[in-house]
Amino acid sequence: MPGLPLVPPADQVPGAGLARGDTALTRRATKYSGLSAVVVRWSPRRHYEREGTLVEEEALQRAEAECLADEDRREAQRQHAAEARDRADVRFVAAFADAVRERYPGCAATVARTIAARACARYSGRVGRTAAAKAFSEEAIDLAVRAHIRHRHTKYDELLMKGWDRQEARAAVRATLDAFAASWRAPT
Repeated sequence: MPGLPLVPPADQVPGAGLARGDTALTRRATKYSGLSAVVVRWSPRRHYEREGTLVEEEALQRAEAECLADEDRREAQRQHAAEARDRADVRFVAAFADAVRERYPGCAATVARTIAARACARYSGRVGRTAAAKAFSEEAIDLAVRAHIRHRHTKYDELLMKGWDRQEARAAVRATLDAFAASWRAPT
């Protein structure tokens, strides 16, 4: 790639190689090292990927000693942060379910919770993890509800299993989906 400096392989550079993945160790070793370099390699996926960091040997030893000394504290902090994220997720899913019930009053509370739990599942890539959903936008709520109806109350999945194209299957069940959604929109 033109314009980028050539860096020799990590095994040809003096110092200590620090593999990626341990943030605390990397941060500390880089802080204590007078010289450091990020090691990257060209990926077959057509971009550079970080391999690690080169630091001075003494800096790495000092950083490792510090990391060992406070490992228990950092683990406790990680555990506390994970528990806080779990509590926040529970609150968010409950609030999303309430937003579903507000927009679709005919939807049963248990169904709204099911919709919210599925749409807001962590690392799912579903609509409930988007910024729009976190702002409880009507569009995000509609998408989550329509996805639930499509998969649970229409023959959409059967059509896909028969080899239908996704868009054709969606068109085939659209009338059923729209009627179902309209019935949930009406107050009970």
